Amino acid sequence: MSERTPLPLVFDEPRGRKKPPPHLADLTPDERKARLEELGLPGFRAKQLSTHYFARLVDDPAEMTDLPATQRDELVAGLLPDLMTPLRTMEADRGTTRKTLWKLFDGALVESVLMRYPDRATMCVSSQAGCGMACPFCATGQGGLQRNMSTAEIVEQVVAGARALARGEVPGGPGRVSNVVFMGMGEPLANYKAVMGTVRRLTDPTPDGLGMSARGITVSTVGLVPRMLQLAEEGIPVTLALSLHAPDDELRNELVPINTRFSVDETVDAAWNYAKVTKRRVSIEYAMMRGINDQAWRADLLGDVLQARGDWGWVHVNLIPLNPTPGSKWTASDPADEREFVRRLEAKGIPTTVRDTRGREIDGACGQLAATES
Repeated sequence: MSERTPLPLVFDEPRGRKKPPPHLADLTPDERKARLEELGLPGFRAKQLSTHYFARLVDDPAEMTDLPATQRDELVAGLLPDLMTPLRTMEADRGTTRKTLWKLFDGALVESVLMRYPDRATMCVSSQAGCGMACPFCATGQGGLQRNMSTAEIVEQVVAGARALARGEVPGGPGRVSNVVFMGMGEPLANYKAVMGTVRRLTDPTPDGLGMSARGITVSTVGLVPRMLQLAEEGIPVTLALSLHAPDDELRNELVPINTRFSVDETVDAAWNYAKVTKRRVSIEYAMMRGINDQAWRADLLGDVLQARGDWGWVHVNLIPLNPTPGSKWTASDPADEREFVRRLEAKGIPTTVRDTRGREIDGACGQLAATES
């Protein structure tokens, strides 16, 4: 089925990559204070800097008038270094979907997407530059892994979206980020420490963090089973989304190469365990690919796999019309096949939705983020 030689699975970033400069979003409130004191600056200023960053969403030091002018540049350099530069923002859906291409300090490129709906605003963030999971139908996965992102680099994508909303730059008037989904570039659970640091910063009360509800945060994974089990024990009730894409090992081994390490059964068991421990319903993501994984019998099999673990409302299926990538043989399912897939899952008592594909025309939808400057 493969068009080219499959890429290897990569779990660890290349060695010897320089780290971005430390930023207050990487640090706990006590660590921020200690960092300023190490630099010979007053520790109590850390709270003021945090208030500017997380509560006031200020990015211009000139607006930080409560900081002494003589120390302002030093304080900002110490805790609010520039981490990333926006190279371009593309808009779709009458401006309510915005995809930003970011250049990181070392030249790595990542993308984030802001999607505003009538009742919420969602930031889709990247957690790695590239991805090492090598899924053949995904543009990001075909680019390989460059490096992990730091907590602050991930947080900055959300804060940038929050600024745009607060300043009324997105149609619909001033607003706030209500939801964050780790569904941009990268495998979030392969960068576990930084992703959990990000979740804590997003949910810490302002001004220590953004003060979001953990229930508005979704962490996606292709199925790193040990990390899924670890996530269940964190005590932070984020939503877990498992990118399954096939209910049988034979096909999933090809579509999602990590399945060669952890089988469908092991992976779904870990998702079920997450729901049992956290009492949070797990989302099963399933990209519908014409003639590949959209057969009616696979819908029945998927229903059976999920129902085998009980029908106590632990799961729902999110079908994703496949977003095309240039030159790819993978195409979206026929709408009639998609409807039949939904019908068969619902007949087995599995709640099923079909995802709204926002941002497709700007390559901002699922599986399309490739971060190129051209």
